[in-house]
Amino acid sequence: MESVSSTDTSMETALLCPRRFVALGDSFTEGFGDIHPFRQGSFRGWADRVAEVLAQERPDFTYANLAVRGKLLSEIVSEQLEPALAMKPDLVSFCAGGNDIIRPGADPDSLAVRVEDAVSVLQSSGATVLMFAGPDIGARLGPWGLRGKVAIYNENLRTVAENHGAILIDLWAPRELSRPHMWSPDRLHFSSAGHEFIAAIVLDLWCIDYISTPDATNTSIDLASRFANDAKWARQYLLPWAIRRLQGKSSGAGREAKRPTLARVALDDPDLG
Repeated sequence: MESVSSTDTSMETALLCPRRFVALGDSFTEGFGDIHPFRQGSFRGWADRVAEVLAQERPDFTYANLAVRGKLLSEIVSEQLEPALAMKPDLVSFCAGGNDIIRPGADPDSLAVRVEDAVSVLQSSGATVLMFAGPDIGARLGPWGLRGKVAIYNENLRTVAENHGAILIDLWAPRELSRPHMWSPDRLHFSSAGHEFIAAIVLDLWCIDYISTPDATNTSIDLASRFANDAKWARQYLLPWAIRRLQGKSSGAGREAKRPTLARVALDDPDLG
């Protein structure tokens, strides 16, 4: 797919089905927004979906997911990097900085320097590193003025990937991800359809076709209804988020990773997710 970029060497490595896949990150990698079909109150997400498919390709495949919602870049590095390296993965996904970039005063250049340090460590371990350039969130959160910061951060991430031979999945470019049904009601997290679409992009690295949900019909709404929807979203999601920020609280406080150790994968496994 056009949404993938990498060096030739790292792509050749990634095309070999991995034996040990470890996913690092925040709510995006935890799978927030993609309700798990077999475990009430838990999430599936693109990483679980990828693992389910790769497990069918290789009988000895194992998978761990250390991601926890709400984590900042510094927390992901300090809490997840060493445990991931101890598992000796041959494929590791690293997506971090999203919770930092939406905070006032966040510097996309400084964040990228810290990402590069982490990616360098992961790459030097011998693992193939999978990274993500963030989606274009301007259409949903335009008043926050985030679009420019995300774009700068993405370009920095592209440079990091090129410097270290990592594979970069570009979530900014696909027009499909601008469609409303790809997003959860909170406008910050992908829906099940969004996670499914991203899993398909990742699995294309191994030339594996993944079932995609048919496009939802786009329905236009009048201006009054749009304002009403925006007001409802602000009450339900924006205000609680702002209160947590003021109180210094995180949505991931006290939460543990859903798959903290490498294990075999099965779609109907209640421990997957």
